[in-house]
Amino acid sequence: MATKAFDTAPVDLAIVGGGLAGGLIALAARRARPAASLMLIEAGERLGGNHRWSWFEGDLEPAAAALLDCFAQTRWSGGHGVRFPGFARRLEAGYRSLASADFDTGLRRLLPPGAIRTAARAAVLERSGVTLEGGERIAARAVIDCRDFAPSRHLTGGWQLFVGHHLRTRAPHGLAAPVVMDADVRQYRTYRFVYCLPLAEDEVFVEDTYYADQPRLDRAALADRIAEYCARRGWDGDAIAREAGVLPVVTGGDGAAHRALFAAPGVALAGARGLFSHPLTSYTLPFAAENALAVARALPLEGEALARLMDARAAAHWRRTRFYRGLGRMLFEAAEPEQRWRVFARFYRLPEPLIERFYAGRSTRLDKLRVLAGKPPVPLRRGLAALLGKGAPLVQGPLQ
Repeated sequence: MATKAFDTAPVDLAIVGGGLAGGLIALAARRARPAASLMLIEAGERLGGNHRWSWFEGDLEPAAAALLDCFAQTRWSGGHGVRFPGFARRLEAGYRSLASADFDTGLRRLLPPGAIRTAARAAVLERSGVTLEGGERIAARAVIDCRDFAPSRHLTGGWQLFVGHHLRTRAPHGLAAPVVMDADVRQYRTYRFVYCLPLAEDEVFVEDTYYADQPRLDRAALADRIAEYCARRGWDGDAIAREAGVLPVVTGGDGAAHRALFAAPGVALAGARGLFSHPLTSYTLPFAAENALAVARALPLEGEALARLMDARAAAHWRRTRFYRGLGRMLFEAAEPEQRWRVFARFYRLPEPLIERFYAGRSTRLDKLRVLAGKPPVPLRRGLAALLGKGAPLVQGPLQ
């Protein structure tokens, strides 16, 4: 590949991947170090892709919440609900949601002119800069890789599949608060639930989600199921936006070996590719915000030092989330697919502060004991075998 030469000084930080992790790092760096130069490089046409990120009020510490407050959000302060066969519950925690279009708009408003490159796919990442497809090189004192997750033979687990429709209804839908998990639906031999967000009196976001053993997403079938779900609730309308995704549910493996497979020497690795996610829920937002603040506090750093910082944070995160990976193994390997909903139904009968800490990835030792106490929702022998077993390889297509 021929490299195009440019007589420009290196930027202080080049961020590859303009999704949630990369965008928040760019914003936090700009707020903490206004004089530092940065470049946010995204392969797509728009920052953030086509996603909706949601979180509970308690997921974020004050500094992280302030970072997200830079973006237009939908906020619900009246609590949220969950539903299971024979059991429903309202929880008090407030809820937040951020659309990727608002993420893109906010970053373009808050970052300096020339700091964003979209439709620019990185071909080579090195400690001294980034080479784009086509040969253009962007020199940098530090480079951080925030591109999407890629599976490998070093991880085990399953998948979370989803299709979401943003609907405009012909009459008010009547849903007052989010329903973050409605599992009182047909399961289709896996754990299925529907997620509903009232965005306006005549707009609702409906997402059909599955914890599946294989990463096979049938968009047409899930679209039909969303239509059926909405019809049962009298929600007649048209989809004004759609999204879909396949997310990893990591249940075990060697996190360090996985990171080493994708890390370039002297290049920091963050985001979902760097395994900064909640292993069981696949949430990334709290960890993306924490990493963004950590990187901003550490600047200016040369590439090698930034890579070491993120390696240390990844190792600590992997240790802290071991408990959730064990629960994931029980879900996928011990519970019968049609009965997996019972694991979550039992969990949602626990005290609300415990549930909030669980989603934030901050479960205490007492929380963990409480989750495991009592009659297990899976056969004991199968549960022990799942905890002691290796799990299914988390691969998609050929092994990497």
